[in-house]
Order: sequence, then structure tokens, then C-alpha cells
Amino acid sequence: MLAIGAALMATACNPVTTAQQKEGIGFRQARFAEISAMRSYRQCRDDALALDGQARADGSSARYLAAARLLETCEAEVGPEAASVGVDERMRAYALGIQDYFKGGDVARARANLETFKQTFSGADLYFADGASFIESMEILLGQRDRSAVGEFSLANVSSEMKSELRRVRYWKRN
Repeated sequence: MLAIGAALMATACNPVTTAQQKEGIGFRQARFAEISAMRSYRQCRDDALALDGQARADGSSARYLAAARLLETCEAEVGPEAASVGVDERMRAYALGIQDYFKGGDVARARANLETFKQTFSGADLYFADGASFIESMEILLGQRDRSAVGEFSLANVSSEMKSELRRVRYWKRN
């Protein structure tokens, strides 16, 4: 009886096999790499957000462009080890970079990055506080959708202010 109890205690104390131990170590190393990559990404993003704040305060197109370039660099440096981590915050930062390119006057780069956004975060979209779609709003602002189609504004998930402004512009172009 004592021998059976000792045998049960020995197996109960060592339930993890060598293969499981190695997998655990690999998991910890992979997790550490993810955490390190995200920490670097967040520091880079915070620097870009500070530049964006300065651009907003000054109305400086050069600072908007610098912030956009830095946000683009931050996303490019994430690497495969953290590609699936923090997707929502990366989407928001990359979207801000697209807006900053637009505000800075580099429409071509904003268009290219919007396409990259749609490919990288396939099937995902961001929504403004009023429920307007980020992707649809930027497509209209960047001229990737036909602005002259009357029904297009009704079908697009963009803010009512944007619809009103685009209708006003169309009216004054025709009259």
C-alpha cells in the first residue's frame, strides 16, 4: 500500500513530459518576443501621436506628413512575431496615418496606404463616433468613389456632414 501511494505521488509530481516542457519554453520565448515587439511598437506609436498632436495644434502639414511617415514606419517594424497582437490599436494608428497623409497633402500616399490598410486588415473597418465607416469615408475623400453619383452618398456609410458638404460642392460646380 505504501509503495502504491509512493508511485502515485511520484507520477502526480511530474505530470509534464519533456516534449511539453520544451513546448512551454518555446511558448514563453514566443510570448516574450510578441511583448517586446509590441512594446517597441507602442513607443514608436506614442512618438507619432505626439507629432500628430503638434500638427493639429499648429495646423502644420509638414508635421502631419512626419507623423504619417512615423506611423507607417511603426507598422512596418512590427514584424511577424507580433502581427496578430494588438490588431485594433494597430488599425487605429494606421488609419490615423492615412488621415495625416491626407491632411498633409500627400493624397497619392494616402490612397496607397488605404489600399494597404484594406489588404492588411481584410474584412475589418473602423467606425467614427457617429457610426460612419472609416474606409468608405476615406474612399470618398480620396476620390476612389464617384462623387457625382447622387445615390452614392445615400448608400455610403459616411457622416451626414460629409454628405451635405459633398452635395454642396456638387451643386456649386453645376450652378
